[in-house]
Amino acid sequence: MKNGVSSFNKFIHELSVDSDPSCMDYSSGEDDLDGIYPASPSSHGSRTSRTRTCINDDWHWTNWMAYIFSWIFLPARFFLAIPFLFFRLFNICGSRASSDPRIPSLRKFDSFRKVHTSKDHVVHRTIDRRRGVIEDLHLAIEIFIEAIFDMFHKAAHYVFSPSVAFKFFGRWFSFLGDGAKDNDDHVLNVSVPTTTLGDNDPAPTTRNLSFHHALNTDARTCQDFITELGYPYEAIHVVTTDGYVLLLERIPRHDARKAVYLQHGTFDSSLGWVSNGVVGSPAFAAFDQGYDVFLGNYRGLVSREHVDKNISSQQYWQFSVNELGTKDIPALIEKIHEVKTAELKICQPDEETNERPYKLCAIAHSLGGAVMLMYVVTRRVEEKPHRLSRLVLLSPAGFHHDSIFIFSVGQYLFPLMYPFLANIVPALYVPTRFFRMLWNKLARDFHNYPAVGGLVQTLFSCFFGGDSSNWVGVMGLSHYNMNDMPGLSLRVCHHLAQVKRKEKFRMYDYGSTYANMEAYGTPEPLDLGERYSLIDIPIDLVAGRKDQVIRASMVKKHYKLMTDSGVDVSYQEFMYAHLDFTKSHYEELLAYLMSRLLLVEPARNHPFSHKALKLKKKEQASS
Repeated sequence: MKNGVSSFNKFIHELSVDSDPSCMDYSSGEDDLDGIYPASPSSHGSRTSRTRTCINDDWHWTNWMAYIFSWIFLPARFFLAIPFLFFRLFNICGSRASSDPRIPSLRKFDSFRKVHTSKDHVVHRTIDRRRGVIEDLHLAIEIFIEAIFDMFHKAAHYVFSPSVAFKFFGRWFSFLGDGAKDNDDHVLNVSVPTTTLGDNDPAPTTRNLSFHHALNTDARTCQDFITELGYPYEAIHVVTTDGYVLLLERIPRHDARKAVYLQHGTFDSSLGWVSNGVVGSPAFAAFDQGYDVFLGNYRGLVSREHVDKNISSQQYWQFSVNELGTKDIPALIEKIHEVKTAELKICQPDEETNERPYKLCAIAHSLGGAVMLMYVVTRRVEEKPHRLSRLVLLSPAGFHHDSIFIFSVGQYLFPLMYPFLANIVPALYVPTRFFRMLWNKLARDFHNYPAVGGLVQTLFSCFFGGDSSNWVGVMGLSHYNMNDMPGLSLRVCHHLAQVKRKEKFRMYDYGSTYANMEAYGTPEPLDLGERYSLIDIPIDLVAGRKDQVIRASMVKKHYKLMTDSGVDVSYQEFMYAHLDFTKSHYEELLAYLMSRLLLVEPARNHPFSHKALKLKKKEQASS
């Protein structure tokens, strides 16, 4: 085991990379895959056309006439709507008409198309090759053109073969109802021969499968990423004191005495800690080192899970960074403490001890780092246990006065616009399922078409002051899907604008002395930087030299205040951009994270020995 990754998991990762064509960034590879993998949806139409040409080598003169007339009448498809109705009727009764032995070309083609389509459905669901908007348009145009030519081909065939036409219309009036029913059954269900291993009779059986595609988008969750790689998974729902329902996910080691909690940043979720696969993800590296891994998700998902099912969007998004650090994190950490204490079964009711049966470290990124600092400081102010043994903060937020131009403009414009925008757009997220689907497909296009992806990458990099993070790759993560996606409350943005303008890491200013007195007991919000002396655990600060979202100078601001306050703090810089801490495969970063975690010795077994147990039994027997 090296750098927190087991040899078996590394082998699985290399095998998946070699066998999965979707793992390659900015490569189309359509021509190379033709000889290896089955037909992709985008090339299905052209491949079908080539096969049709091979089947219809011996054309009759009527076929040539039909081909010529189809070209003559081709412009009319834009002006005539009636032929589409006939085309639909022809398709309904097509299976009856193609049974005529004197029409071998149509019969062969229909049977080929049915078999080929069924096969493509099965293969497509197996390899899960997602399409983008451009590929969907390409496929739709191919299907439309093929349908037009097929319509004129059939029409010309019946015009130049009157006997076949009369027979066709005769069957149509006789078997219209039965034909429509048979055709619908064929479209909806596909019979697939399957074999069940381990039965007494392993003969293939027939099973009807219905293929449902969610508009060909990727909606994999953190659970899917974890379980597909063979790791255990648990989900725990946590309710905060103000009614928000949070999802605490876990890669469990029930008997482990060392645990790690990972907290994501802005527009992110727990999926960011596992999306790099076995070798490049901090969550899997920590699990391979023997840690019980917990993945937190604070409020801000579009699903808006709350105990009040009728809560409005405006009410749900009325939270700042305060609520993340004083409501969400305490609820999540207390749930971890409850679960670990119950599982280890060390706390004995007859013994009084303040020692925890486990050691909990935390790794946080970006806004998650600021939230964790707020949590530790406020718990110390309230004289409550924070239950942490060490904090590793990757490019933490909190100080932003040295930032890019767009943030400098926002610190003045946003406070003026916030009262108006809060009633219209309470948060920043894609609002409807349709537009979230469109976002997912566009992100796929950015991967499939290097020119488009490169342009978008350049635009995002320029917008964020030259930050070279893999913005296109982040947009393609599956937590941006039709059903849900991370969002950002406008009040959180307003809070960050206050922090930047005041050049202090402090809590939310409610705008009036009365409101601040109600919340903090002081006219001004609580300044967290001034209370760093309350921090009683080691802190590891990590900055990125290429990070333009939270510059290294702002992380050094944390470091200076902590050093002046006597905090046990370390500082490290890497040549990373802002998103490289969680979305890139860097072995040196994983090695550093594991080395920081290993500085915390796991909790020792409770001194409740077998000898003490025997003495207790003797006392009970004598009594």
